[in-house]
Amino acid sequence: MMEKKRTSLFMLILVAALVLLTGLTGCGSSSVQPGQQVQGNGAPSSGNETAKAGGDSQAGLSKSLNLFIWSEYIPPSVLEAFEKEYGVKVNISTYSSNEEMFAKLSVNSSGYDLAVASDYMVDLMRKQQLMEKLDYSSISNIKNVGPEFLKRSSDPEGAFSVPYMWGNVVIAVNADKVSIPISGYRDLLNPKLKGSLVVLDDARSMIGIANQMQGKSLNETDPAVLEKSKELLSQLMPNVKAFDSDSPKTLLVSGEVAAGIVYGAEASLARQENPAIKTVLPQEGMELWQDNFVIPKGSPNKKTAETFINFILRPDISAEISKHYPYANPNLAAHELIDKAVLEDPAVYPPKEDLAKGEYMVDIGDTAKQYDRIWSEIKLE
Repeated sequence: MMEKKRTSLFMLILVAALVLLTGLTGCGSSSVQPGQQVQGNGAPSSGNETAKAGGDSQAGLSKSLNLFIWSEYIPPSVLEAFEKEYGVKVNISTYSSNEEMFAKLSVNSSGYDLAVASDYMVDLMRKQQLMEKLDYSSISNIKNVGPEFLKRSSDPEGAFSVPYMWGNVVIAVNADKVSIPISGYRDLLNPKLKGSLVVLDDARSMIGIANQMQGKSLNETDPAVLEKSKELLSQLMPNVKAFDSDSPKTLLVSGEVAAGIVYGAEASLARQENPAIKTVLPQEGMELWQDNFVIPKGSPNKKTAETFINFILRPDISAEISKHYPYANPNLAAHELIDKAVLEDPAVYPPKEDLAKGEYMVDIGDTAKQYDRIWSEIKLE
C-alpha cells in the first residue's frame, strides 16, 4: 500500500509538471499570420491573451490589437513589421467619417483598443469621457513629434491623444478636362462642370466649405449662415458626380471626373498617376485637420495600444507610412527619411501664407446635428 501511494503521488507530481510545462509553452506560441486584417465592420476579437515574439517579446502584450481607423491610412507593411517584432496581430475596422466612429464608440468603446480621431472629435470624446488617459512611459517616441502638434485646444494637457497625421482639403483639377479658371470653391459652381465633380462625403467639411464661400468660419453656428450654405451646396449638387471620402483619387485618375474637393494627399497621389491633375489651394481658405491616436474607454489591451503608438512614432515606421499615404507628417524626426518631393509638394505641405488662411474644425455642440440634417437634405435633392 505504501509503495502504491508513493507511485500515485509521483504520478500526480509528474502530471502536474507536464500540465504546467504545456501551459507555459502554449503562452509563448502564436498562430496568427503576418499582415492579416479584418476590414470593414467585422467584429473585433478580444485578443487579450499574452503574446510573445521570439527575442523581441514584450511582457503583458495581447495577441491581437483592434484598431479603428480611416480606410487607406496605414500600409500592410507597417502592420506586418509590428507583428514580426511584437507577435501582435492588428485587426483593422474602418469608418468613413468621424461621426460614424464616434457613434460606434459611444455604444461600445471597449470593443476597440485604439482609434484615430480628428481634433474636434478628440474634444468631444474628452467631454464625453470616452477615452483612456495615456501612459507616456510606454510612448517615449513622442519626442519625435513637433511641439506645435501637441497639447492642442482639443486636448490641452495632451493626456488623451497622440498626433498621427495632419493635412488639408484642396481642389484637384484635371487640366485636360477643365477649360475654365479655378482658384476657389465658388468656381466649382459653374454649370460647365455639370456632373463632373467628386466631393467629400462629410457634412462638417462640405458645409464648412460653403461657409467659407461666404467669408465665414468653417465652424459657423449662425442659422442664417448655415441656411445660405445650404443654398450654395444646392447650386453645387448638379455638378457632383460622386461623394467619396475614402479614395476620391480613383475617379480623378480614371478621368471619370474632371475635378474634385479632396484631401491634399489624395490630390498628390492622383497627380503621381496622372500628371494632368493639378492642385488648387482655395482662395477662400482651406480646411486643416489633425488626426490623432486615442485609446477608447475600457480598451482591454491598453498597454498593447500604447506600444503600437510608440512603434508608429519611430522615424523609420512613420516615414514608411508617408511613403504609401503622403499626408503631412507631424513626426519631424521622420522628415529626414521622407522623399523631398513630398515635403515640397504644396498639396501636402502648403506654403505658410496658405496655412495662415486655413482653419481647423472645433466641436460645435448641438449645431452638429443641424449640419447633419442639412447634408442629408442636400444629398436627397
